[in-house]
Amino acid sequence: MALCRIEALSSARLVCLAAALAPGLAAADEDAITPYRPSVSSPAQLPVAGQLELELGGIHMRSGDTRRTGLPYQLKLAFNADWGLLFGGEAQVWQYDGVDHVRGVGDTTLVLKRAWVVDDASAFGMEFGVKLATAKDTIGSGRADYTVNTIYSRDLGVVHMDANLNATRLGVVDADTSRTQLGLSASFSTPLSEHWGITGELSGTHRGGVDNSVQVLAALAYSPTKRLTFDIGVARSPRPSPAATSVFAGVVFPLAKLW
Repeated sequence: MALCRIEALSSARLVCLAAALAPGLAAADEDAITPYRPSVSSPAQLPVAGQLELELGGIHMRSGDTRRTGLPYQLKLAFNADWGLLFGGEAQVWQYDGVDHVRGVGDTTLVLKRAWVVDDASAFGMEFGVKLATAKDTIGSGRADYTVNTIYSRDLGVVHMDANLNATRLGVVDADTSRTQLGLSASFSTPLSEHWGITGELSGTHRGGVDNSVQVLAALAYSPTKRLTFDIGVARSPRPSPAATSVFAGVVFPLAKLW
């Protein structure tokens, strides 16, 4: 319960900060944001070129006796219509394994992104990412991971789809297990009204020598303006055992127009 209170308090402060900053930014410029939250799947589309966007959130996960609360963040900047850079991680992590409590900064990710826009309804993308081991070994793996992610995004009427297929080269693995992990995900989102939208997603991973993972996610998003989006949702992972349940909330808004 202490972890939940810490996460809720920190998330509330982040949301209040976003709400305070976003209206002024909206008055200065009308370029819409491009939220990547809350799904696992990344969209092929890049943000508006030169617009620095910030995504903040809070997530609490429970699996058996394990509890984990994190404060994820991500900065997104597109250099032009084709190339962009993503920088993110977890500002703080609280973890309890049934015996010990651990607290610290999480790992950091750096992603170079390439987008190919086909038309107004479809686009392809690729992401080349590295997870840097900035967390202590009790929170992270202690080694760098490398990922290549392929993306296909398409509008299917009022439904938007983001499909991802990726491969990750893990820095640390157990004996007799594969070092390469394959991931597949498909996210579907649709507006419910002018300001509200809903997202559903199925994702999973496969790696030789370990059980496959499966996750189902559902989320609601509220956008009071096209430059501010809040989200809240839940994810359930029935595999591997023990099953894990996560609840999360977050916000996306622009920080500045650099050019």
